[in-house]
Amino acid sequence: MSGATAKIIADSINTWGNGIRIVTMQLRYPRFVHAEFMTHRMFSRNASSSRAIPVAKMIEQVRNDPAMPIHWGKNQPGMQAREELDPATKGQVQLEWLRAARAAADFAESMMEFGAHKQVVNRILEPFQFISVVVTATEWDNFFELRDHEDADPNIAGLARAMAVAMEASKPVKRYALPEHVSEAWHLPYVTDEERSKYLLSVLVRLSTARCARVSYLTHDNDVPLVAKDLELYDRLVASRPLHASPTEHAAHALDHGHFVKNFRGWKQHRVDVENRTWTS
Repeated sequence: MSGATAKIIADSINTWGNGIRIVTMQLRYPRFVHAEFMTHRMFSRNASSSRAIPVAKMIEQVRNDPAMPIHWGKNQPGMQAREELDPATKGQVQLEWLRAARAAADFAESMMEFGAHKQVVNRILEPFQFISVVVTATEWDNFFELRDHEDADPNIAGLARAMAVAMEASKPVKRYALPEHVSEAWHLPYVTDEERSKYLLSVLVRLSTARCARVSYLTHDNDVPLVAKDLELYDRLVASRPLHASPTEHAAHALDHGHFVKNFRGWKQHRVDVENRTWTS
């Protein structure tokens, strides 16, 4: 049974002034702590959706690798369960959790056979699902102070520690407050160095946005993406009404000042260009 994981996707530092770091991570953690993660408003996020993942794939995950707590607290007053159950009782409670996961998978399979859509069936599996999330931010201190703390839920604390370790091990790439049409000024998650040397910036930003919407460089079938398909996805996101804007928040341009633009400091996210209609794709 696996726990929370964090992987650095892009790590950039604006060389202007004191140097403001922007980091994009791909996370995987139990869905039951997602609501807590969503309370941090300085983050730009996209997440895998229960409405999009095939039921059979979700049932397989719940049966073979259900999301489980990493700390099995003993009942006591207050929000923090500082003491764990004794080993024998903990084992029994873990078995009950696994029984509940198997039962949810069985009911979901039955609902699927009746022809119910995945946006219905997958909901019953959510307590045992993992969720994949791409997150980008310049402001991390408050998150780590709150979540990597003894008073935090151990499950989100485990996620916070995995994120902190990933950031400590990563070396940011220098980006420069150059004109916006220069690719060296851009933080572009999921865009490779080879692609940077091959494509125009207008293409690179669209590729990055589409892959952040998908929460992966790879496609949902784990295939290497086709550039044409990524560009089509970008056009569907940006041309749609209402606008699907959140994936446009991860690609960002280094600024020549340290002020905030939306939730980023020292960086201007692509969403600003899209909303102001100043971007020519």
